[in-house]
Amino acid sequence: MTARTEKETEKETQTMDRTAGHHYWQGAFIGDEEAGRRLATLPALVEEALASPLETETVLAACDALATALRDPAHPVRDRLVRHLPEGEDATLLDELGTHLSRTELTRKLRRELGGTAPGRLNRPDARETVYEAWAPVGLVAHIAPGNAATVAPLSIVEGLLAGNVNILKTSGGDTLLTQHLLAELAAFDTSGALAARVVVLRFSSSRKEWLEKMCAPADAVAVWGGESAVEGIAAHVPPGCRLVEWGHRISFAYLTRDAWDESATLEALADDVCLHEQQACSSPQVVYLDTEDERDVFAFAERFAEVLAARPAAVEKPDIAEQAELTTTELVARLEEHLGLTRVFAAPDGSWRVMADTRPALTASPLHRSVWVKPLPRGKLIATLRPMRRYLQTVGIAASPTDTAELARAAFAAGVTRVTPLGAMLAGYSGEPHDGVYALQRYSRRVAVQADARFATTACLDDLARPVLLPPPSGPLTGKEEVQELNRQVSRADAELYFHSGGSTGAPALSLFSYDDYDTQMHAAARGLLAAGYDPMADRTANLFYCGGMYGSFISFFSILERLGGVQLPLAAGPDHRATARALIDHRADTLFGMPSYLWQLLHEEADALRAYGGIRKVFYGGEHFTDAQQRTLRDTFGIEVVRSITYGSTDLGPLGYQCARSTGGVHHLHADLHTMEILDLEADRPVAPGETGRLVFTTHARRGQHLGRYVIGDLGRAVEGRCPCGSHAPRFELRGRTGDVVRVATYFLNHRRFAAIAQERAGYSGELQTVLTRLDARERLTVRVERAGGADPERLREAFLAGYPELRSAVTERLLDLAVEAVDGAKLDRSPTSGKLRAVVDLRG
Repeated sequence: MTARTEKETEKETQTMDRTAGHHYWQGAFIGDEEAGRRLATLPALVEEALASPLETETVLAACDALATALRDPAHPVRDRLVRHLPEGEDATLLDELGTHLSRTELTRKLRRELGGTAPGRLNRPDARETVYEAWAPVGLVAHIAPGNAATVAPLSIVEGLLAGNVNILKTSGGDTLLTQHLLAELAAFDTSGALAARVVVLRFSSSRKEWLEKMCAPADAVAVWGGESAVEGIAAHVPPGCRLVEWGHRISFAYLTRDAWDESATLEALADDVCLHEQQACSSPQVVYLDTEDERDVFAFAERFAEVLAARPAAVEKPDIAEQAELTTTELVARLEEHLGLTRVFAAPDGSWRVMADTRPALTASPLHRSVWVKPLPRGKLIATLRPMRRYLQTVGIAASPTDTAELARAAFAAGVTRVTPLGAMLAGYSGEPHDGVYALQRYSRRVAVQADARFATTACLDDLARPVLLPPPSGPLTGKEEVQELNRQVSRADAELYFHSGGSTGAPALSLFSYDDYDTQMHAAARGLLAAGYDPMADRTANLFYCGGMYGSFISFFSILERLGGVQLPLAAGPDHRATARALIDHRADTLFGMPSYLWQLLHEEADALRAYGGIRKVFYGGEHFTDAQQRTLRDTFGIEVVRSITYGSTDLGPLGYQCARSTGGVHHLHADLHTMEILDLEADRPVAPGETGRLVFTTHARRGQHLGRYVIGDLGRAVEGRCPCGSHAPRFELRGRTGDVVRVATYFLNHRRFAAIAQERAGYSGELQTVLTRLDARERLTVRVERAGGADPERLREAFLAGYPELRSAVTERLLDLAVEAVDGAKLDRSPTSGKLRAVVDLRG
């Protein structure tokens, strides 16, 4: 359990049990008297809860934790809930709920129904416009659950929570307390209390009209399950303007063409659909239509199908007295009509099944319990015959050729059907499937929009100006690259759809796996970060100059990002022919460059004359490395570049982690707080650093399918930047302070590569690239600082600057523990990653 210990939750649940209340109200079990009193305060409760938006990730994390518990036979949560199962149900019902509540299922549902896993955030659907849209909760959803489907009530509440609503649910007076206790367990997995604040479950009879009125009066939507009389009874309490969401009874049927109905496999598949759940599901076939007008086909098929039903094992559950009376009456009437030549009945001697052939095509409801009508209906008359019953139609199971299936599906939709399946799969479904022709989450939501002006050009998400994102706190042990590589080997093939290799600049290339859904989420996040950094998709003409090939992800990722932004792109990729690249930039009027600093630096300097004469490069967005302040001044002063900014901060395995806004400088970035949480831990101990201190950056990713990347020690150093950013965003800020690999032990001292770069810039005015190389001599170690010859570097002056500005280095040299050398080389001679082209800051050759 993640939110609290199992012992704490069990103690809490036992306390709830002792209250002997039948109602669950915002985290507590209460009795009738208290529930009646609180119902009067329902409008105020809703207003208070809606004042704090509900993060979708809060719902997903709690549901996934509960799903894990429900599917574990030894988990105490499952053990507690088994006690509340309805009569006739066993623990497989909890397994079913566990599947529906898993992160995989719910994220797929969110994507299908609301377009993404954070549908409530006001993002720009078109990055070229300052228009923001989101799905907002309707407010209060009143759920009137049926008494014969134990999973419906809790899953309906979860749908309401995914849409961000406050939810009040009525269960039947005779129901067990499974729903109440299940939702109490769900709320226990959320330490924020946000879920408990949005859930009320009452158990009472529908005859208690005053409670129904108090439930429905302040509701913005009322969801009700049942037949016409049940819906009408609830509709009487629904106020004007309130959305009534009907999940009523529906009729389904099978449709067979001539080339299919003679096949034994067709009859067996039809029998599967009839016998599964004894026709109690709305998607069970009650009528079998044949594509014919010949009554002889109908009678012959009915007789053959009766033989198939006769061979099936008897039903376990028997009809009750009322159901048996309906079965007997329907069969008796059909037998009487045999004398008129209208029908023919084939039935089991013990009344356990019946097939009633009828020459009239009109849709007739079945009394269920393996009772099936067989009727003629040529396809040309399908719409006219069925459309009068369009309000009640749901599923048609078709047995036909592929061409006929496509044609018949269109005709069925025109008649009012909402769902077409193969025969034998009428009761099967798929994740995210619409129900009765609509998506539930859209019925529990509103589409809202904000039109803004040019002041919001760099604001990618309007919510960032209003409030911080609050995700569940990270938990569990720290993980590193080796642990993540081991986790990758455990990712299922269904979740490993995209393979990337890291550049290998800090070691052997590491493999990272993504689902396409996760990749899409990350690319949208990075696109929002690029807008914040000052990228203009309406005006900028961008050359994508990241490295490509070898499963390296930068070029592909930024291609995807620009695609989502709708920006003009020249997908050139980094290459050795700088002259050809410069020519392409000039010919196609590129004004924005994406790429690695080391590559861009070489390109600009080698083709300086042509590019300066062109004078069209206005923006540079870089990633993977860092441009020093001196290098950025050179880009501005020498090449006339106006914007030099980080394109993103991230890693191959975690994706985009941070972004710069127009007010960010140096290594300061905002956290992608809708995707990750960040910790900054002490260099030596696994504890948080003091505010403002530098430590190890640790990230937990919340939006990954099939793998959990929690508390990942990424290998970078940083410090938190306190206070709200001048750009107005509430997203946390941090400043990058190098990599843990940049700090090396030489002799008895720890030396930092970034310190060398800073001293070279500040004391010697050096603005080129810099690399430290460590080797071992016979008596001591040697540190060589490599600098670019083309940058006008003076090796002796730089050596003096390093000794003067770095006391620890000076001590190591003075004590003859270390030799220091500065070497000027061609920029092309500096060691770089062969995959990414990234400069290797520290090259340790000591063995």
